[in-house]
Amino acid sequence: MKKLGKSIFFMVPYPLGKAPSQRFRFEQYFNLLRENQFNFVVKPFYSDKTWAILHQEGNFIAKSLRISASFFSRFLQLFQVIKYDFVFIHREVAPIGPPFFEWIIAKVLRKKIIYDFDDAIWLPNYSEANTRVQKLKYYTKVNGIMKWATRISAGNKYLATYASQYNKNVVVNPTTIDTLNYHNLELYTFEKETDKTVIGWTGTHTTGKYLGFLVPIFEKLSVEFDFEFCVISNEDPGINVENLNFIKWKKESEINDLLRFDIGVMPLSDDLWANGKCGFKALQYMSLGIPAIASPVGMNTEIIDEGVNGFLCTTEEEWFKALHFLLSDKNNREKMHQAARDKIIQKYSVISNQENFLNLFN
Repeated sequence: MKKLGKSIFFMVPYPLGKAPSQRFRFEQYFNLLRENQFNFVVKPFYSDKTWAILHQEGNFIAKSLRISASFFSRFLQLFQVIKYDFVFIHREVAPIGPPFFEWIIAKVLRKKIIYDFDDAIWLPNYSEANTRVQKLKYYTKVNGIMKWATRISAGNKYLATYASQYNKNVVVNPTTIDTLNYHNLELYTFEKETDKTVIGWTGTHTTGKYLGFLVPIFEKLSVEFDFEFCVISNEDPGINVENLNFIKWKKESEINDLLRFDIGVMPLSDDLWANGKCGFKALQYMSLGIPAIASPVGMNTEIIDEGVNGFLCTTEEEWFKALHFLLSDKNNREKMHQAARDKIIQKYSVISNQENFLNLFN
């Protein structure tokens, strides 16, 4: 293998282009790596075919066979890792079982591991439907991988503080937005399908549980305002909200769907898991000039400047007042439009973070 510069072996959970944690933490830096003469290869645990059936009901035998094949592929990849300078591990090398592969990479092959994560993944967090599978996970393996890593790439200060218990070489590498080539209003021609003000939320079904908090607030607001609540997700949230517009998430239409929003919301509970979140919803909203209203949890308190580009709200009354303010006057939203986008470009964009990302491999 011909080396162009430093070489990186990415061992990641998900197929490329499928998961937000991968797309917005390292996949969008691939061109930057190429420009800087890095040689790299990416090996997901799940193939596209496995990922497609993973969350379907049934198909237990097919799923088991495909996951077994993925473990075998991981074993064979250990022989390829030898040729590379760095092994970049996002979250974990394999989704279940102890850190067998990570131990071999660190202790037997003695490779430099860059360990990247953007959630409090040492804490159990799963739905009732996945209880059986979760029994096979070793959440405590995260601590061991941190100890073996050469450098840790943590999504926010909360995660970095936890990681520093096990490794002193920790870098805060925030989740970022490509404000030039993707989340860029100048690249899209969009016409709204409704004259109503649109309050929007995007996320997976696992975070949809927080939307129930907004239902009584929306009921009060609907007495005075005629608005639409738009949800972009992989599953219908199943909440009882008048004028709910559910849109199935698709990567191809992701930005145009987000551009429907006039206001973006991100409710969270204040717990250990939520404090590890990296504010991705707020980043997406604000990068497109959409004012964000969010719970003051985790990275949200750093991303949102109160009254400038959005609002941080805890109680129902605070949420009601913030939404009322933005619903009552289009000018109020427009004043926050540019401030929201400017904040992301300056602090949480690929451009602003590229040197920080490259330094992971120094």
